[in-house]
Amino acid sequence: MTADLSRGIVKYCVPQRTAVRRAVAITTALVASALSSSLAQSPQPGSITGHVTLTTRVRAPLPANAYPSRAVGRHDAPAAPEILNVVVYLKDPAFRGVLPVSRVDLHQQSETFLPHVLAITKGSIVEFPNDDPFFHNVFSFSSAASFNLGRYPRGQSKPQKFAKAGLVKVFCDIHSHMSASILVLDHPYFTIPAADGTYEITNVPPGQYTIVGWHERVGERSVGVQVQTGRTSTIDLTVPVEDAP
Repeated sequence: MTADLSRGIVKYCVPQRTAVRRAVAITTALVASALSSSLAQSPQPGSITGHVTLTTRVRAPLPANAYPSRAVGRHDAPAAPEILNVVVYLKDPAFRGVLPVSRVDLHQQSETFLPHVLAITKGSIVEFPNDDPFFHNVFSFSSAASFNLGRYPRGQSKPQKFAKAGLVKVFCDIHSHMSASILVLDHPYFTIPAADGTYEITNVPPGQYTIVGWHERVGERSVGVQVQTGRTSTIDLTVPVEDAP
């Protein structure tokens, strides 16, 4: 009797296990199919390209006169093209996801910050290496980031994390003519044009946006742009880099 009961249980369990396996396989297939269908229906991102043109003659950046000049060496670093001081970005896009961060260098060389303009995402870290044979002291009183890295000699570098979006003006406490601008953004849709003025912003979700050409002396110059699924929109920007009065 016991043997018969055992055989009955086995005969009952085997079909049950088979049925469970089949149900799991069917469920897995349905989930995979649903995910595949969802991905297939998700709108593919587009991109924005174009050319930035600077108008009017550009003068050298004005020195910061917050304290008396204390330049002690030569500051004859080669001047970068003014177009590299422009940032092109989308104005307040709805970004959802993990914001990519980076670690970049802002050198102090020949009593000059190089590059003069940086664009980074919120949460990124900027290193400030000292390439000069004397001390520098990097600081900022900006609302988006207030810090003072203290004095340090050639060959050393100090980092600063930027946890808030906004414009950060950076100076050197020893050399008052030194300045740089760091534009901290809370989305990844930005770039600095190439030396010939061309730019490209990729992986932009379809939608209507405002694209901005920003320069530290004139602020924003903006225009509307429509990004379509999987397509490239071309927008040329004109930034009047006006002489200060």
